[in-house]
Amino acid sequence: MSEQIVLAASKRELTGKQVKQLRREGKLPAIVYGYGVEATPILLDLRETSKILRNIGSSTILALKLGGKEHAVLVRETQKGVIHREYLHVDFQAIAMDKAVRAQVQLVLLEKDVPAVRDFGALLVTGLDSLDVECLPKDLPGRIEVDASVLKNIGDSILVQDLDLPEGLTVHDDPETMIVVATAPEVIAEEEVVEVEPGIEEPEVIEKGKAEEEAD
Repeated sequence: MSEQIVLAASKRELTGKQVKQLRREGKLPAIVYGYGVEATPILLDLRETSKILRNIGSSTILALKLGGKEHAVLVRETQKGVIHREYLHVDFQAIAMDKAVRAQVQLVLLEKDVPAVRDFGALLVTGLDSLDVECLPKDLPGRIEVDASVLKNIGDSILVQDLDLPEGLTVHDDPETMIVVATAPEVIAEEEVVEVEPGIEEPEVIEKGKAEEEAD
């Protein structure tokens, strides 16, 4: 990591429905579990933590300070409100820096100067948006860039097996899973227009309902 991100936490006594009061007080309920720590309910500052979570990925290692100790953690799950999308709860997993860890790493598509788009008007359709990898924490990338400039013709694609990955990564996704493909531009079919000769009225179609037919 080029810059360590630190989160200060405290142990949480309130659980269940009582945590709503904590959120009103500007606190974010969370839990930490994993290497070197028992599953522990914790509290963080809602505003500060929300700002950090919006700018990191699931493969970003954070330093969680709790009870005088510092734990290296990954964000494993977040819960958000349905309407305002505010953070309601976070699950952190403590990890050991000398043991392999499994995580989802974001795939970032680089779309600058793609021959299939430039020359044939292709549309880029994406499939996989993250990669399931396993490695030592020090080898865990924050993101993996996918260079779409190799797509030269309609039908060209990039699969998991085509990625140029850093050493030390074990990928758990199917090698033939599609990440992006160059497809033909959509053709909008023109609606058929029925021309009516001047002076000739278009016949009116009267559809009888079931009740009318029975009455006849």
